[in-house]
Amino acid sequence: MVTIKAVAKEAGVSVGTVSNVINNIQVKASTKEKVEAAIKKLNYEPNVYARGFKINKTNTIALILPTIWNPFFSELAYNIEKNIKKLGMKMILCNSDKDSKSEIEYISMSKQNKMDGIIAITYSDIDKYVSEKIPFVSIDRYFSKNITYVSSNNFEGGRLAAEKLSELGCEKIAYIGRGSKINNATRKRKDGFISYCEENGINYEICELLGSAEEFNKILDKFIIDNFKDDIKIQGIFAVTDEQAIDFINKLDKYNIKVPQEVQVIGFDGSKSSVNDTIKISTIRQPIELIAEKAVNSLIDIINNKNTEKEIILPITYINGSTTKR
Repeated sequence: MVTIKAVAKEAGVSVGTVSNVINNIQVKASTKEKVEAAIKKLNYEPNVYARGFKINKTNTIALILPTIWNPFFSELAYNIEKNIKKLGMKMILCNSDKDSKSEIEYISMSKQNKMDGIIAITYSDIDKYVSEKIPFVSIDRYFSKNITYVSSNNFEGGRLAAEKLSELGCEKIAYIGRGSKINNATRKRKDGFISYCEENGINYEICELLGSAEEFNKILDKFIIDNFKDDIKIQGIFAVTDEQAIDFINKLDKYNIKVPQEVQVIGFDGSKSSVNDTIKISTIRQPIELIAEKAVNSLIDIINNKNTEKEIILPITYINGSTTKR
């Protein structure tokens, strides 16, 4: 393994001079050329992490996600890494599998390995592990500490979904959703939905559970039997995520209930499964590219001790897909 000393000997300079070149500290142009030629000749690869312990910077950030199986999280990770690459930095993807212990371990790992910062989506009770000792940006989650968070306008998204279902001729509509017991910005989707319904005298119902997926499935099955099996009592559904909208549509299919002919469904996220994919269901689209850009820029500002907004709320749009009448 080639060492920095070998590079210095080959270039005829000191180890300190080689270190300055590697860390982009200004040296004479002729000296820089000699060092770079020696690095190339010897195929020297600097140890970024070892150097990070010395200069307290590794040009690496950690992205902590609940899961990479969800298309929204995958698309977000893709766009965050794209923005990080533009800055000449690297991203470490940490898939917590919705486990708080894993999230805590990833935060500890990031601190120990001198990563420059963390961007995270977490719905776990980890407030006491998130501190200002490492730059941290949260997406879709408030923390009790002075932590910057980036979110789409969930409240307006809920209002827009209710408005669209009403415009599409639904006389009675419902919100369905399962979420985390830990308070987060996604709950505002339901609040916006209720707000629009009550302001405009729209008949609505709520089918929600904070907690177990298994328990929610039982509640949802009963909700479908009560409202759709013998008589279609609800004509429009707003689901808290696209994933839950698709699950609901699959359940309706088992009862031979047609979407959108009998029931119209709107989701929330508007994520794609691949770069060339098109959004198929009707949904409230989060500005995923903009969320990624704002999260990265905010983190960089925090790393560089610049002032940054503590609350960044971004606009949503409606996408008309195959699950509503056109």
